[in-house]
Amino acid sequence: MSDVQVASREDWLVARRQLLADEEEAARRLAEVAAQRRALPAVRLEKKYVFDGPDGRVELLDLFAGRRQLIVYHFMFDPAWEHGCKFCSYLVDNIGHLSHLHARDTALALVSRAPFPKIESFRARMGWSVPWYSSHGSDFNYDFHVTLDEAVAPVEYNFQDRATLERTGGPTEGEAGGLSVFVQDGGAVYHTYSTYGEGAALLHGIDNYLELTPQGRPLIQDKAGWLRHHDRY
Repeated sequence: MSDVQVASREDWLVARRQLLADEEEAARRLAEVAAQRRALPAVRLEKKYVFDGPDGRVELLDLFAGRRQLIVYHFMFDPAWEHGCKFCSYLVDNIGHLSHLHARDTALALVSRAPFPKIESFRARMGWSVPWYSSHGSDFNYDFHVTLDEAVAPVEYNFQDRATLERTGGPTEGEAGGLSVFVQDGGAVYHTYSTYGEGAALLHGIDNYLELTPQGRPLIQDKAGWLRHHDRY
């Protein structure tokens, strides 16, 4: 208990009530940010993207599976890798039952640049049922700035150009994590939102549980030391 302060129940209650006020203020601010996110304008996609999936070649509209909204998690899986990113795997381990999303007219899919057979093999190993598609051979990853290769497209990540990334120590090459949101209307697809890196931390449900404990959630740099694919602990 050396890392936990001990107090009387009365003193604990005073501290807890103060924390409650701060929690309520933080929740209010998060609600404001969520409203701003929902109010972002949409950009119509003119380019046709083709993916490999369990039913063969499909387009982005097919990933909606007939629903109005689509969330795509850009899962880091380079074609040369033998398995997917452990940080991305941690996020997918935290995804709940998709029926709750489907009830809100929303689809969720993973997209990676690895060839589909590699994706299917790794998904079977992890025991996941989330739809997962390969963007191998398309511009999708480059256009949404999750594969960084100056020879293909100007480098940009988290809305920062290469010069800024170099100055701040951000990624400038290879695979990078992110999430994008789309809506469709009459067959036209619109991009509404993207976030990158720690911007997707909201989806790390295990971290949110750990934040309720005295030790808190591990920082991203700490995870690098202990995090494993769930079948490797």
